[in-house]
Amino acid sequence: MNIEKLSINTIRTLAIDAVQKANSGHPGMPLGMAPIAYALYYKSMKHNPANSKWLNRDRFILSAGHGSMLLYSILHLCGYKISLDDIKNFRQWNSKTPGHPEFGHTDGVETTTGPLGQGFANAIGMAIARDYLAVLFNKEDLKIIDHGIWGICSDGDLMEGISHEAASLAGHLKLNKLVFFYDDNRITIDGRTDITYSDDVAKRFEAYGWQVLTILDVNDSEQVDRVIKLCRSNCDRPTLVITKTHIGFGSPNKQDKSSAHGAPLGEEEVKLTKRNLGMPEDKTFYVPDEVYSHFKGITECGQEAEDMWIKILEEYKIKYPKDYAQFKSIMNYEFDQHWLDHLPRFEDVSEKVATRVASGKVLNAAAIDIPTLIGGSADLNESNMTLIKSSTSFSSLDRRGKNIHFGIREHAMGSILNGMAIYGGIIPFGATFLIFSDYMRPAIRLAALMKQKVIYIFTHDSIGLGEDGPTHQPIEQLAALRAVPNLIVIRPADANETVEAWKYAINHKGGPVALILTRQKLSILDQNKYGSAKGLQYGAYIVKDSKQKPDLLLIATGSEVSLSIKAAEQLETEGKNVRVISFPSWEIFEQQSDEYKSKIFPDELKTRISVEMGVAMGWDKYLGAHGESISIEKFGASAPDNILFEKYGFVVENVINKCNEVLNKR
Repeated sequence: MNIEKLSINTIRTLAIDAVQKANSGHPGMPLGMAPIAYALYYKSMKHNPANSKWLNRDRFILSAGHGSMLLYSILHLCGYKISLDDIKNFRQWNSKTPGHPEFGHTDGVETTTGPLGQGFANAIGMAIARDYLAVLFNKEDLKIIDHGIWGICSDGDLMEGISHEAASLAGHLKLNKLVFFYDDNRITIDGRTDITYSDDVAKRFEAYGWQVLTILDVNDSEQVDRVIKLCRSNCDRPTLVITKTHIGFGSPNKQDKSSAHGAPLGEEEVKLTKRNLGMPEDKTFYVPDEVYSHFKGITECGQEAEDMWIKILEEYKIKYPKDYAQFKSIMNYEFDQHWLDHLPRFEDVSEKVATRVASGKVLNAAAIDIPTLIGGSADLNESNMTLIKSSTSFSSLDRRGKNIHFGIREHAMGSILNGMAIYGGIIPFGATFLIFSDYMRPAIRLAALMKQKVIYIFTHDSIGLGEDGPTHQPIEQLAALRAVPNLIVIRPADANETVEAWKYAINHKGGPVALILTRQKLSILDQNKYGSAKGLQYGAYIVKDSKQKPDLLLIATGSEVSLSIKAAEQLETEGKNVRVISFPSWEIFEQQSDEYKSKIFPDELKTRISVEMGVAMGWDKYLGAHGESISIEKFGASAPDNILFEKYGFVVENVINKCNEVLNKR
């Protein structure tokens, strides 16, 4: 057996041994796609196992994350920080080799995958980020960003709707040096794909504007090498390689069967498979010495490639010092703080401004000073106020534009934003109506899981959007977003809180931030009369206090803060002492000290009412046993916003009545 075949079979047997020992996992795909992993990591990709974060490396994305042992096996052999013991500890507590690849957890893993289609769209986001930064910094004589993005996707990835959205956009943008190998093994969990899937994938991707190539026999190394060489040629568009494989290759009883997909082969079948592959059947986790020796050169070659890049970077530093300084600061997220000085101020308290409008002004001001604040909306720029007026549109002809037109593709937008953020240096934002955050939820969850720096702009935040009716009026969405760990949700009360919300979002490093903004115009709160909007940095603050010890706390977010202030001022004329809390972000508030929390919500002050146009779910934590909510526990309706506010009880009179009702119970 030649060294190439031995190496490929070692990848295969490591994978099936790990799955068997864990008694769970997916052996079928690693057995089938091992030749591609070998060809990419050993022959084709530019990467350095000694430094998995080297900026100019080729990226590899295993979108079919269930085949994680394929990735762990090749990373181990190449010399990444995955030991043989880590392979043996597959899917176990505190393991470096979890069931699906996790970004930031395992060396060499470029993104978290498993939910099908996500990695595919992440790669497209990485390509956008790469191309934007390349145009920003590359020179004719010195290219400091110049690499490929490679991936493997499965039938499942391409069935998921997100793949249609993302592939369409990638083809439209002509993102080149982006190559996916489609593991066309014609098997899913339920059986052969023809029970659900009869797409002509080649025609589909050609229609999207992709180059489509085919590998008829993945075990024919010459054919694989020839196709990869074509992929590396100067193609002006993304490439899909339809790769004909056999799931569970080598398994005498499970090859080409769905039983090879998501369960261990079984001890006896593992032995038979090893025998079939010409590997010792009595050895587990066996790596021949000659295979380790074969792979030793990978780190050496990778280090040479990185050293060459460092020399280019040093030359760049001397020749283009200003660009180099900006490049270093951007990749470290160190921006000139002058951007803060240029943000709009909203001082005319006679004016009313929708928070989406205020957000648009902040975004446009910040984008002038922050070169890598880029993004767009799902075909809603005019509604979300997200068009950066000082820039052009990112397109196949102009990679310098900051405005990305995602089209009506919320799910792909969310996942593409993740890929952009993972790439580094970029602060990506994406916008749609709050109700359509539901379309993005899988991508939002993964951004939070990976703690990626993504900003969501969700406008039309309540029944206040009016006549569009219940299909467009968010009721449960705020509660749903707040339920996501690591996601910061901010619902500002007015234009000035919106400024502060953007400051927080741009500076935040621990995960994504969702800005929840109004369509309807809101009063600008008088900073001299009420609490400063800078209190947003604490998550909650006293926006209006009572002259004497308060009898009741009114706690509100967003547009309901002004409503609560008006009610409190009316109650004061009746001799009631009401403190109003602006509570724009639960998550930021939870980061504060116990001392601060007690200051805002004193233990002795148990009479509390929350006011928010959405379900009350979650408010009990801050209301306590005696608190009550003014909320919406049913769907919205189609009518002008002022009518809806009256019908749903979000008017001063109703808030006052509720306060008196609660106070009378004491």
